[in-house]
Amino acid sequence: MSDDVFSQHRATLIGVAYRILGSLADAEDVVQDAWLRWHSAMRRQVDVEDHRAYLIQIVTRLALDHLRSARVRRENYVGPWLPEPVQGQVTGGAVRDAVDADPAHEAERRDTASFGLLVVLETLSPLERAVFVLREAFDLPFADIATILDRSEEAVRQLARRSRAHVAERRARYDADPARHRTVIEQFMTATTSGDVAELLRLLAPDVTITVDTDGKVRGIPQPVHTADKVARFLGGAATRIPEGMVVTYETINGMPGAIAWSDGKPITVMSVELADGKVAEVYWIANPDKLARLAQTTPDSRSARTSTSS
Repeated sequence: MSDDVFSQHRATLIGVAYRILGSLADAEDVVQDAWLRWHSAMRRQVDVEDHRAYLIQIVTRLALDHLRSARVRRENYVGPWLPEPVQGQVTGGAVRDAVDADPAHEAERRDTASFGLLVVLETLSPLERAVFVLREAFDLPFADIATILDRSEEAVRQLARRSRAHVAERRARYDADPARHRTVIEQFMTATTSGDVAELLRLLAPDVTITVDTDGKVRGIPQPVHTADKVARFLGGAATRIPEGMVVTYETINGMPGAIAWSDGKPITVMSVELADGKVAEVYWIANPDKLARLAQTTPDSRSARTSTSS
């Protein structure tokens, strides 16, 4: 019975932990720890009225503890840090491929796990981040969040206002039309893999930024690159180092249209872009092999939408 209850809420718990931590591997570790605590509570016959709220409380507190230690580890991270990519949609409580019936609601929920927002959430305090996630992604009442975080309801409301204002200041509004997004990511990847600088300049917004996450394990850039001219020239140069026979597949990454580059059956890059006025305004490039390990459990052979650099 206790395992059935936990399994019922596991996707929600993963969704909470991932948004707080930005790492699916860490999120799954946290949820595993929560499962142990849940079993201990059930053996002690702890009276639990609301299983979902109780489990979210355990996971949130564990994730906050994990986040504090993770931020210490990231002080030694080489170059920019980006979240671990997740295939499919990380919705308001689940990692799944189904599309919500309400497009506007689904777009709003998708954004709570996008690379752009998760990067901004890194600049919040741990408590602000937890409140933002629980309120914006899971729509929990302030009273429930106060209980989860062991804070007063007024303190939680203040944290919510502060976190929303911070995100609004740093997070621009981007185009959310999935069809347009898919078209542009395919055009962008075609231009990138071919080294077509002129086409890249057509696709890029003037103030575009590219961020590359490698942790020093593969070749990258130490800081984000800004402006269309510099980004196009950087990508044009990167095209000369593409391995022969590389395959690109297009799929949903963190709820957004994205691309995965494969070489010898292994993922070597995940690319995600955000659009403003139909142009590429942000490019997120994850090449840290540690963050691509889960993608290696699948292969590009089963995907129909792909391109290859081989002749």
